[in-house]
Amino acid sequence: QVQLVESGGGLVQAGGSLRLSCAASGRAFSNYAMGWFRQAPGKEREFVAGLSSAGGYTYHDSVKGRFAISRVNAKSTVFLQMNSLKPEDTAVYYCAAHYCAGYGCSEVRRLVPGYNYWGQGTQVTVSS
Repeated sequence: QVQLVESGGGLVQAGGSLRLSCAASGRAFSNYAMGWFRQAPGKEREFVAGLSSAGGYTYHDSVKGRFAISRVNAKSTVFLQMNSLKPEDTAVYYCAAHYCAGYGCSEVRRLVPGYNYWGQGTQVTVSS
């Protein structure tokens, strides 16, 4: 079992930056693959970025080159650095996790059902 708590959201002007953090409680954080998702009003929750327990990573095409996902296992924390923010990045951002240890853990899951644990979300608002 793992609990996730996001922080770092806020209001920023277009072109600005924010760094989201997701702190995990529980054991063996390094054996959890982590993902960031977002949900804008009236839209489905969508994948933003993911980092597997084996070190593989991937991004949604709309954020490639602007966002970067990273993790510090010793601090049980995953980060999402967001640069060159656009108004269309406005959404509630969620941290998610699923357990994966051993072989076959390099692939990053991009679908909501692939993750077992979710944070409560943090609001990111980008003004034009």
